[in-house]
Amino acid sequence: MVLPATPVLAFGECQGLCGLSKGDVRHPDAPQRSYTAASLAGTWLLVQSRAAAGAPTVSIFLKPPGVIPPGGSTTICCSCQCADGNAVLYKDGRRLRTRELRDGRAEFPISNATQKDAGPYSCHYLAGGTVLARSETLEMTVTAEFRLPRPVLSVLPALEVAAGARVTFRCTITHPRAGCFLYLEGQDKAPDFIHKDQDDFNLPRVHKGNEGRYSCQCYSGAALVEWSGVSNSLDLVVKDYTWSNVVRLVLGAAVLVLLGLIVAEDRHRLWCIRPAGRGGHRTAPCTQSSL
Repeated sequence: MVLPATPVLAFGECQGLCGLSKGDVRHPDAPQRSYTAASLAGTWLLVQSRAAAGAPTVSIFLKPPGVIPPGGSTTICCSCQCADGNAVLYKDGRRLRTRELRDGRAEFPISNATQKDAGPYSCHYLAGGTVLARSETLEMTVTAEFRLPRPVLSVLPALEVAAGARVTFRCTITHPRAGCFLYLEGQDKAPDFIHKDQDDFNLPRVHKGNEGRYSCQCYSGAALVEWSGVSNSLDLVVKDYTWSNVVRLVLGAAVLVLLGLIVAEDRHRLWCIRPAGRGGHRTAPCTQSSL
């Protein structure tokens, strides 16, 4: 795991954190102080927590995800929750390319992939010439030709479900001993694994964070691993009907109030002035004969 970049404190700041007055290494009239490894480690942790409080985060993923065949293509995406800056792509600790972040994302396409493209990649967020954040490591795999049949992904009960529903992902392949990986595009953690003895992968209670584009890919073997191609992609949509119902109720109530005001105003206007005795007059509801 790569630690995020941390600003280095000036000596005066370290003195303040360790209890020394700034500008003095020792106080001649004060008793000698000894600083153990534990106290210095505590100071380092304090610095780390201060730096991490507002630190940007960077993630790296493949689009589309999965193992790539020779001659195939993919795109390495660097996503950053940060202001404008640059994303720098590294492989094996070696700087490759730099792209300007647009809407928090930079893309690095790879076409006609070979074994030389396989390996560990990471993204660095660069602003003002300083590295402010680093991603985790993404291991890109380029394998031999796909020998297993391409699986078919299905989602049950539907592609659009309510929040809290149970969703089942089924990756079907005509091979008796294949295990499969379930990919979510844009996800920077390890994909979910569907064991060869299982037929499905279940999400007991889905939420908005489970939305996205899913696919699966299968493999077989231990010493010699054979892969399938990536399945069809399906987009899962999670609807929060509870919030939608609240919005509908509020809008419905507003419409009813507005209609009530319109009816009341019309009734107020349909009053006629009628003559009364001795030159007076009175108001009364208008009838067809009085109009």
